[in-house]
Amino acid sequence: MSTDRTRTTSGYVHGFTEEERARLRGQARIVEHRIHDRLPFHRCKRLLEVGCGVGAQTEILLRRFPDLHVTGVDASESNLAAAREFLDTQPCAQGRFDLQLQDATRLDLPIDTFDSAFLCWILEHVADPALVLSEVRRVLRHGSPVVVNEVQNASFFLAPYSPHTLAYWTAFNDHQFELGGDPFVGAKLGNLLQRVGFRDIVTEVRTVHLDNREPGERAEFLDYWTDLLLSGAAGLLAAERVSAETVEEMKGELANVGRDPDAVFFYSFVQAHARVD
Repeated sequence: MSTDRTRTTSGYVHGFTEEERARLRGQARIVEHRIHDRLPFHRCKRLLEVGCGVGAQTEILLRRFPDLHVTGVDASESNLAAAREFLDTQPCAQGRFDLQLQDATRLDLPIDTFDSAFLCWILEHVADPALVLSEVRRVLRHGSPVVVNEVQNASFFLAPYSPHTLAYWTAFNDHQFELGGDPFVGAKLGNLLQRVGFRDIVTEVRTVHLDNREPGERAEFLDYWTDLLLSGAAGLLAAERVSAETVEEMKGELANVGRDPDAVFFYSFVQAHARVD
């Protein structure tokens, strides 16, 4: 297996604020049907969730698959504390989850422990996604399904044309890459899964294309996307990737898009399904 061990991860582009935790939970609900419909976990009992964060995806998994027990691992103790606090309030989660502080590139878990795995928006933030997937494969039993959801940030489009927003988005992606992540990893999932020995690999491009046919969902998604963009502003400004003027111009453009009766939002991500050989 060939991996890039020269890169390291040095930060999270969105930060670790309480506002970011709330954004992640809101994001999970907005895209829930696009991610969780048709997942192959109905006969599974023990699922490993890598990068469980604040528990937003964990709650959906537990709610949708009542026979699952989820072990969530994350590298942030503050995220895990927020996840525990959140999940303790969810009736569907009682007695059905375990959260652990772990390095996903060196999981302190025995082989053949789990019969399923789920990763969502995590590989974009790590320097060596192949190593993470290799560790996931190691702890899964033969035949176990894995589902990986990842970004393909080059697909983002808005109408009316919003040049400051697109310039900001380019800087956002450059900064994420500089921090050791990969904002285009979704397109690489097939190669990555094959490289570390998974089989039955299927990748599906999931596209969010919202226009006048779904005005309510379009408005909701534009609000969510505005929050996502602005969540990186402090880090981008501190790194001098963007100027305060660019941020303000972007805010104005996004407001104009939200008011435009012919606005279009377009974005694609990739969901990959595979099994352990």
